[in-house]
Amino acid sequence: MNDLRLILAKSDGTPLIQHLKDVAMVAEVLAHHLGLSVEIARKGAHLHDIGKTSCIFQQKLVGINPPFKKSFRHEIASLFFLSLLQDKEERCAVIEMVAAHHRSICNDMPKRGLLGLLDLEDKYPHCFELHSEGFEQWSQEALGILHELGWETHPITMDEARSNYQEAVDYCSSLGRNCSQWKGLLMAADHFASGLDGQTEDTLRKLFIIPDLSYYRNRRSELYPLSLLSADDERKHTLVTAPTGAGKTDFLLRRCHGRVFYTLPFQASINAMYDRLKADLQDTDAQIYPLHAASILKLNGGYERILSRHVGASIKVLTPHQIAALAFGLKGYEVTALDIRGCDVILDEIHTYRKETQAMVLKIVEILIALGCRIHIGTATMPTDLYTGLLQLLGGETAVYEVKLPKEVLKGFDRHTIHKVGSMEDVGPVIQKAVEQGQKILMVCNQVKRAQQLYQEVIGKYPAIPTLLVHSRFKRGHRAQLELELKERYNQCQGPCIVVSTQVVEVSLDISFDLMLTECAPIDALIQRFGRINRKRSLETIGQTMPIYVIAPPENEKEALPYELEILQRSYSSLPHCEVLHEADVQQLLDSVYPEVMALDIDMLTVFQEGKWVMKKLKHNPKSALFETLDINSACCLMEKDREVYENGSFAERTLLEIPVARSITQRNNLTPITCGVHPFLIPDQAYDSKLGLLEEFAAPRYYNSFEII
Repeated sequence: MNDLRLILAKSDGTPLIQHLKDVAMVAEVLAHHLGLSVEIARKGAHLHDIGKTSCIFQQKLVGINPPFKKSFRHEIASLFFLSLLQDKEERCAVIEMVAAHHRSICNDMPKRGLLGLLDLEDKYPHCFELHSEGFEQWSQEALGILHELGWETHPITMDEARSNYQEAVDYCSSLGRNCSQWKGLLMAADHFASGLDGQTEDTLRKLFIIPDLSYYRNRRSELYPLSLLSADDERKHTLVTAPTGAGKTDFLLRRCHGRVFYTLPFQASINAMYDRLKADLQDTDAQIYPLHAASILKLNGGYERILSRHVGASIKVLTPHQIAALAFGLKGYEVTALDIRGCDVILDEIHTYRKETQAMVLKIVEILIALGCRIHIGTATMPTDLYTGLLQLLGGETAVYEVKLPKEVLKGFDRHTIHKVGSMEDVGPVIQKAVEQGQKILMVCNQVKRAQQLYQEVIGKYPAIPTLLVHSRFKRGHRAQLELELKERYNQCQGPCIVVSTQVVEVSLDISFDLMLTECAPIDALIQRFGRINRKRSLETIGQTMPIYVIAPPENEKEALPYELEILQRSYSSLPHCEVLHEADVQQLLDSVYPEVMALDIDMLTVFQEGKWVMKKLKHNPKSALFETLDINSACCLMEKDREVYENGSFAERTLLEIPVARSITQRNNLTPITCGVHPFLIPDQAYDSKLGLLEEFAAPRYYNSFEII
């Protein structure tokens, strides 16, 4: 028998025995916290990759991969050792842990050659023979590893291995519709241990810590009326309606008793909330992680980048798309279900989503209720029709603590005087006067291209005034720097400054400017934008208003994008002109624009219907199911000059360089993708400017520096 440490788990040289120990260590901790059998968790972890002892797999690690062996799946070879488990219940659980921890057992992604156990069994009559090649030799090494791990073993014959394989195939074929917690546990443990490079034991102590949120319970101020209200109510769920700056975040956190999932609409919101929570809770043991590619860049230390994507955090800050796996049965949805079960979930400003995403969020709420979660919803602007639907979904008044501020209190939040204007040019004299008075000016466009054009006009007219452009089509790392500059320089600027932006400023960016010029948007989005003006309240400033200029909607649908022209027209008509916008009137404005919220029916496209999981156990759907259902039209681009760094970089280094774009840009301009990371599309170097971001007019192959065919 060879030295067991020479048998590798990965091409990076990790010994298989060490990997199995690490995964088992994590699996035991997860099982303990999640109420599952620690012993079964350990055994499944030890067996999940034992098939990697196969000579075929070991050859693949060093680049020897004959075409006829490309369909070899190490997890299938791992099933040959099932008979080492005497108890049938244990074997069933371990099959669930092993058989599908990489591939769906069926219909994974066959077009890309990704086949699971039942696919392989169906496609290859000699599937067992393919995976058992050399079994008499490598099974001895596998049994040696298991013996070192504390197992009682016996020699396994080829017939016994075949019987074990057939038992697994029969069990998987017989499975009904459900979500496998054992598969979820193994996937969570495997990913967790794989990403920590020897820091596993130390990091495990940081899991499943209930955050100490007493900081929020001890803050009271008349400036934040929600801080004066009790959060102690026996009802399980929460619906809070209050203006920006009333203390919603604190109140929602005061309603939480367990680990917290805090969902927000945008990346900028996530970054800001992560910074806030990290600062607020720095003296506690709470482990706080943002779950977004660009947000992960903010974290210090490799282990935190891994943890942010894994189970057991005290607080996770994320967008609903990160838990969309629950609704659509995407790969890893079982992990999400395990992690979020019984937790507090805060849904902040969910009305801001497109109707497709909103439908997904409502479906997620339905699943969270079934998973025993406590759901807390906060909003400044929610149409009554949507509010009523959510209240009913959560169980009605007996299950939901509803909080709304009285009209007298709302008067103290009247902060804006609205002026309706025909065009940007109409506001020229107002902007000039504001600059002369040293004011901070925020200009908001609905499309990136218009924001870029406006920025160039502004710096041409006011070259000496600090001016910043912020939108979504910067490199992720660059955009994080811009957001920081916005908050720490421009927001605190003593003299005049101008920020030109898109919708990215709408939610949870803690900035307070003096004057706004904005293109018309849907009424709920406008009210969110208005919240960036005169945001900081004091006893001295209550009752004072600042001006907001709203430009009339365009005349055609194309110019109205990404919004519906009719909604823009109704929103513009609903606004007062040269008058104060009264917070007490906001609900009436919302309901006039959205008398009824037309819910998109996605029920038949989801894997949870009428209170039950409806997808076969151990199966998952490809990510494209989510993109198609939600009409997600996003992709990433990469500058030509960044290609080499990207191809050789780590996850975090790659993420810094990615430029989010609409997929239509890549299709329209016939851009070339590269085959690593998130498969970003190459753009010519001149299609990106450090001040302007992506320049679509140069994002075409004819501007490439080279004509390499990839």
